[in-house]
Amino acid sequence: MRSTPFASDLAFLRSHTSPLLLGDAPGPQVVVAPEYQGRVLTSTIGGDAAPSFGWLGRAAISSHARQPHMNVFGGEDRFWLGPEGGQFALYFKKGDTFDLAHWQVPEGFDWGPWDVVRQSSADVQFRKRLSLRNYSDTAFDIEVNRTVRLLGQSDIATALGIALAPAIRAVGFESANAVKNAGTVAWQPDTGLVSTWILGMFNPSQATTIAIPYLPGPETALGPIVNDAYFGKVPGDRLMVSPSVIFFRGDGQFRSKIGLLPARATPIAGSYDATGHVLTLVQYTRPAGAHRYVNSMWAIQQDPYAGDVINSYNDGPPAPGAPPLGPFYELETSSPGLGLAPAEEHVHVHRTIHLVGPDTDLDAIARAVLKVPLADVAGAFRAPSQ
Repeated sequence: MRSTPFASDLAFLRSHTSPLLLGDAPGPQVVVAPEYQGRVLTSTIGGDAAPSFGWLGRAAISSHARQPHMNVFGGEDRFWLGPEGGQFALYFKKGDTFDLAHWQVPEGFDWGPWDVVRQSSADVQFRKRLSLRNYSDTAFDIEVNRTVRLLGQSDIATALGIALAPAIRAVGFESANAVKNAGTVAWQPDTGLVSTWILGMFNPSQATTIAIPYLPGPETALGPIVNDAYFGKVPGDRLMVSPSVIFFRGDGQFRSKIGLLPARATPIAGSYDATGHVLTLVQYTRPAGAHRYVNSMWAIQQDPYAGDVINSYNDGPPAPGAPPLGPFYELETSSPGLGLAPAEEHVHVHRTIHLVGPDTDLDAIARAVLKVPLADVAGAFRAPSQ
């Protein structure tokens, strides 16, 4: 599946909602939607027939009606809170079984507009008050202040730590997500913590491979290299672990998910579409020494704070003959579990960068940032004869 032209996606969105546009044509642009919880819907490098990088849930957007379980609007950067499953789950009611029939994204970040506090040609700030209750019946009063900012080309080069070759065209943006305890009681680990969870949905293709660097070392000290048990073990033709990078298929054809523990994760994840010659990179902030990340596995957990800091999801049919949510693939990052006192807040920054250009130039970026040759990413799941 190839992305549609940006102009087509923008026209579609304008026919159903009132998006905000950061940046000016013919340069890089980012589309943000107040009506869809302040999410970044898509972005482009700019120019004639420029590609649109975000996956859009056109059926949900055009329906103008709430959908069961999740409103699949899509978008490259949407705000959620974790954990998803477990005894402190936010997506299951107390006593419910952990299955798709009972799974429900909380309304506050699944449906309805977020208030625009301020906006300019390069950024926009949203605010939302949330009242949530977890699986253990703990109440949370939360204020979210979320700022989405378009990055300049020098910002992108600085973030990546490498100069961009003249032939490279790029668009980058980041969301700074401030979560505040707006209640009167401190959030405690024994009754459940929440975490900021940012998810990016992208267009899948048969030529898309996700690449996530990891820290090598003994499992006895650092834990398993990758968690692939979310929706059943991922087959070997969809998940491959090299000495320093995890490769995962982003074809939207098989429902599966992987995650990295904080002891294994680095500050970067990425993907490469070999057909469109698009290298996508995601960066995030991680507090020094942070290790307590919420566990989103769909089960009562032995350790609810042994969760992942980076996740990737590949969509597909949840059961034989059933339709997929998308299809799409996701790159996700999380903050630590937030033990916030009243009025205390934590900011999690999630950055997305798309680069388009000759493979030789993209290879230099992949080697510098992902620590792997681009050919290794593109060929991870390619048959020897291809």
